[in-house]
Amino acid sequence: MNHSHEQPPLSAGGDPVDSSAAELPSAAAAGTFALGGELPVARLGFGALHTVGRGGWGEPADEPLIRELLALVPQLGVNLIDTADAYGPHLSEDLIRQALHPYDTVVVATKGGQVRPTPAEWRPLGRPEYLKQAAQLSRRRLGVESIDLWQLHRIDRRVPRDEQFCAIRELRDEGVIRHVGLSECQVEDIEVAQRYFPVATVQNQYNLVYRRSENVLNYCAERGIGFMPWNPLGMGQLATGGTLTGVAAELGATPAQVALAWLLRRSPVMLPIPGTARPAHLRENVAAASLVLSDEQFDRLDRAGRSEWQLELSDEEDLL
Repeated sequence: MNHSHEQPPLSAGGDPVDSSAAELPSAAAAGTFALGGELPVARLGFGALHTVGRGGWGEPADEPLIRELLALVPQLGVNLIDTADAYGPHLSEDLIRQALHPYDTVVVATKGGQVRPTPAEWRPLGRPEYLKQAAQLSRRRLGVESIDLWQLHRIDRRVPRDEQFCAIRELRDEGVIRHVGLSECQVEDIEVAQRYFPVATVQNQYNLVYRRSENVLNYCAERGIGFMPWNPLGMGQLATGGTLTGVAAELGATPAQVALAWLLRRSPVMLPIPGTARPAHLRENVAAASLVLSDEQFDRLDRAGRSEWQLELSDEEDLL
C-alpha cells in the first residue's frame, strides 16, 4: 500500500511528529560551557517558567503537552534546564522530575529565595532558615542527592547579605547544592558572595535591547562565570521591522532566532535559557544554535539594540 500521501501523525500539541532524530535541531551546535569549571552544558538551555500556568502560577493549561515538551528537551541536545521553586509555586520542579528523572543527560538548575503570596506577587525572602529549607525542599522535589546548580532567586535587601551568603555556603558544604548562582545582582554583590562560595553563574535580565547588565556580563566573561540572561527573546521595537527583521530575512530565520544567535555570539559565557510551552517553539529556539551571524550582521544588530536601549534610558530620565 502506498502511504506517501498520508498525513504525518500529530503530537498532543498539533505538531507533526518527527520520525527521525536526525531531522531535529541540536543545542550542541552552540558549543559548551563548563559550569563551575567542571560541569559541561550546551550553551543554549531551556527556561521552565512556562511549564506551569500563566505568569508562573498554577497548573499548566495542557499538562500532557508540557510532558511532551519536557521529554523533547534532551532529544534536542538541551542539557541545561532552569527552573525555580517559585514557578507554580513548586509545580515546575514536580513536572520536571516526573518527565525527566533520573536526569541522565540533563543538568537541572533551580532557584530559591523568592515567594509567591499571590499570582501577581514575587517577593524576595532571604532569611537564612528559609533559604536552607527552600533548598532542601527543592532537592526533595527534584529527587536528587545534590542540586547541580542552585541560584539565589533574588538577594533580599531587608536581610543582611552576608547572612544569606553564609546560609548558602553551609548548604554547599553539606552537599545539598553543588554549584551556586545569583540572580539580578550587581558586580559588588558577586564580589561579596565570592568570599563565601565560588559564584558559578549569574542570571540577570539581558537581551538585544535591554543592556542594563552590560558591566555584569563583562565581569562574568573576564572570570569565566556563566551568564544566564533571562528574557533572552526581548526584542522591543526591533521585532516590528528594521535591522532585526532585515538580518532574519538575509539568513532565512525568524527574528527570535536571530536575537538568540546574537546573544550566543555576544560572549562565550552566555547561556540563554529561552522558555516556551510549545514543542514547535522549542524546536525553533534550538535551531538558533546553528545560526551563524557574520561580523557585519552582529555589529549591525548590536548598534540597533544599543540605540533602542539608549532611548529606553532617555525615557526613564524623563520620568525622574
